[in-house]
Amino acid sequence: MIIQQCTKLTSRHWQLLLLADPERAAIQRYINSSTIFEARHEQELIASIVLQPQDGQRLEIKNIAVHPHWQGQHVATRLLEFAQQYGRQHGYHKLFVGTGSTSFAQLYLYQKVGFRVVGIARDYFVRNYRQPIYENRLHLRDMLILALPLVK
Repeated sequence: MIIQQCTKLTSRHWQLLLLADPERAAIQRYINSSTIFEARHEQELIASIVLQPQDGQRLEIKNIAVHPHWQGQHVATRLLEFAQQYGRQHGYHKLFVGTGSTSFAQLYLYQKVGFRVVGIARDYFVRNYRQPIYENRLHLRDMLILALPLVK
């Protein structure tokens, strides 16, 4: 698997981005101020991660998605490791990610690699998305904010 910066968004990229964030308008609010990286296996686009600087010390993962065929094969873990390495190389002190309070698999993954919950954005998904989002048969309302220190 090769992880490289994306130079042009294709429909395949948009399919991946929409797996992690269901509204195109929401993605368009952050995509132009972010850097997109893609993971490829033998030229096939299999995953993406979107990183956005928040200030000189904080870097946020705005979107991370793995094609369903490649899920469960440690691709997301490798993308998270890449984000940590990228953040350290560029002088960031903390890596942040926001995820749904009903996103159980994602919460497990983030905590497994060292992220800790540092905040809750109550009713974030109710306020910022036109349609209700249901995940794991639960109405998604709140965003959990997790952080990982990049400096020892």
